[in-house]
Amino acid sequence: MYTGFQLNDSTEFLVDIEEAGGAALSTGLGLAGNTDLDIVRNPLLSKAPYLGRGMIHKVFALSKDKVANERNFLSLFRELPRRRLEFRFGKFSMVDFFDQNSAGSDTHFQFTNWTVDNNGAYDYAAETRGYTVGLTADYEDRNWGFRFAEGLMPKVANGIDLVWKPWQAHAENLEYELGHGVIPKKAGVIRLLAFANYANMGIYRHVIAQFQKGLVARLDITNHPWHITRKYGFGINLEQNLTGNLTAFGRFEWGNGKTESFAYTEVDQTFAGGIGVNGALWHRVYDRAGLAVVTNGICKDHQIYLADGGLGFLLGDGALRYGRENIVETYYTAHVWRGIYVAPGLQHINNPGYNRDRGPVLVPSFKLHLEF
Repeated sequence: MYTGFQLNDSTEFLVDIEEAGGAALSTGLGLAGNTDLDIVRNPLLSKAPYLGRGMIHKVFALSKDKVANERNFLSLFRELPRRRLEFRFGKFSMVDFFDQNSAGSDTHFQFTNWTVDNNGAYDYAAETRGYTVGLTADYEDRNWGFRFAEGLMPKVANGIDLVWKPWQAHAENLEYELGHGVIPKKAGVIRLLAFANYANMGIYRHVIAQFQKGLVARLDITNHPWHITRKYGFGINLEQNLTGNLTAFGRFEWGNGKTESFAYTEVDQTFAGGIGVNGALWHRVYDRAGLAVVTNGICKDHQIYLADGGLGFLLGDGALRYGRENIVETYYTAHVWRGIYVAPGLQHINNPGYNRDRGPVLVPSFKLHLEF
């Protein structure tokens, strides 16, 4: 339930109350590119309603001219200053504002795979449900923008509790957005992303060395005293209009895989690309369809850790014959009537969890979306 209150033309309060349950396919384990971004990975979490987002949004005008703004769950304003500075403070998802893509970021109407809708190697600050508490600052000009965010990190990998000591555990996120595509005279966007996380994370190489020296009976990336280590990464996000109803998109991200995968998923490098199509092309203006391909990988230390029997918060077969996890996803979202949509989908996954001894896997899906 998305709600909000607009205090004036520059200040608003936004609240999102959610309820989620279920155990997910394979309880959400065994895939780096999980098939459903909306799952609740931990079935032990409470099924009661909870606060998903709760934030104050303040806009400072830096120009007198205005641009139209489509109201949504992140903003109630109908227009905004063309040049402006925006601040948000409270609880939110980091990918509400970072690594967005018009053709591949919305699970309600588009793809659902974790590493298609989000950049798989972007280990953004989040608890189990995908939220953090922090501050964002966003400068927007005519055809470019720059945003920064500071967020809290979880106590343990993919844990539900955040560390309320930002001077110890915290995350910085930076993104530069250029409102130009790579094809002349056609609309597009280029986004450059960087992040750095500081949290109680293990180092794969240290754990492997302990195991190889016989100091521990089994590999355990959490077997270390409280200490703060750093994980960082860089990415690029592209979207390009090919025609009025056809948009191509792509993502690449590299993350420092020497440090434990901690907040999002177990990916150290990812390449993704796809096509989104508006149904106006066949006279169904509210329909949409898409096709995407993604290949995920992990660094050598991470591979050795899993091959020697180590467990991550998502992966671990007791052994590993490494291969890149390759995924193809397609969907069709059909508008039935007013706010009713149905969407069949299909995903094909090679080397699930980077293991060539598993798969391939074919996963069909069906979504029913209601809005009012």
